[in-house]
Amino acid sequence: MRSEGLRPETRVVHVPQPAVEGSRPIAMPIYQTSGFAFDDPAVMADAMGRSDGPFVYGRYTNPTVRSLEQAVAGLEGGAAAIATGSGMGAINTVLLGLLKPGDHLIAQTSLYGGTAAMINDLVGRFGIAVTYVPENDPAALRAAARPETRLVYLETISNPMTLVADLPGMCAAARELGIVSVVDNTFATGLLCRPIEHGADIVVHSTTKYLSGHTDVVGGIAVFASAELHEKVWHFAIELGASADPFAAWLSLRGMQTLALRMERHCSNARHLAGRLAAHPAVSAVHWPGLPSHPSHELAGKLLSGFGGVLSFDLAGGRPAGEKFMSSVRLALLAPSLGGVETLVLHPATTSHRSLSADELARNGIGEGTVRVAVGIEHPEDLWADLSGALA
Repeated sequence: MRSEGLRPETRVVHVPQPAVEGSRPIAMPIYQTSGFAFDDPAVMADAMGRSDGPFVYGRYTNPTVRSLEQAVAGLEGGAAAIATGSGMGAINTVLLGLLKPGDHLIAQTSLYGGTAAMINDLVGRFGIAVTYVPENDPAALRAAARPETRLVYLETISNPMTLVADLPGMCAAARELGIVSVVDNTFATGLLCRPIEHGADIVVHSTTKYLSGHTDVVGGIAVFASAELHEKVWHFAIELGASADPFAAWLSLRGMQTLALRMERHCSNARHLAGRLAAHPAVSAVHWPGLPSHPSHELAGKLLSGFGGVLSFDLAGGRPAGEKFMSSVRLALLAPSLGGVETLVLHPATTSHRSLSADELARNGIGEGTVRVAVGIEHPEDLWADLSGALA
């Protein structure tokens, strides 16, 4: 647009926008704009109805957001993705976009507390039925299936008990029955496991966690194995409005560049701590799939390229011991979330899984003395000195 002859009040509104020609930025820029202008009404009308068309409005997508969507879809081996404002935004976009009243959902028994709370809400609010099955039992999945079953929901590594789902078996059973399979891959990331390669239809992440990796952003993403399924959910997503912010998307893109380096350290530190915790007299059990004693150890060895950076353990003294431990750590931080460079601890029964009843906690294997540790990238000996001091 030409600015000659315009009054100052108009010129300060319509700022010049130089085109980048002959070179390209090394880092993806932040497109901090709510919308995009068109010269042709027909092009604008067409863009409003396409997930892959020209950029039109921030609730649909944005160049920075699309860069994140393409990056994570590439990491997961998917066809396309939808970035959202939080991990629960991604989960809700998928569940609400594909389920309707009267449908049936099959979910694994051990689930993140926020997901479990959302499923309970679907049951009470929309009359959606749910059946829980073990994460490694395709026969149980087949037995639970009904004509109205629409989704199977799994977690690659469960929160907080770190059980590993039999993705090849469970996703194959779902596909045989014509049921869409959804896998939360937050704990593993596309570096340790790529669920789509094992038959998953949709993969969800909280990008807040390992993908961004620096405890400075909240975001989520859903990756789709097929463009058709992506298109179906995308139309609902723009109506739901759980869209990603371009600055949050930029932070996640920046964090992803060091994901491989960080995940290697998260996993090695978790191995160091899990072995020492397992030998400590105050600890009655350690839950980390890299330990031979873990029920998912054999499956994890086949499915994962690393055993993850989250572990949990049960204290012999129950809840009083757990409270004492968490108030005694000095280097680790008592805080929610995970996947950042710093080590965080929490008490799942009263925080991440506080919405579950006593029976539901027991079904998930979460005790009053269970503590979750999201292991950071600090020096392992410093971490052990902190945890062992708190245990003492």
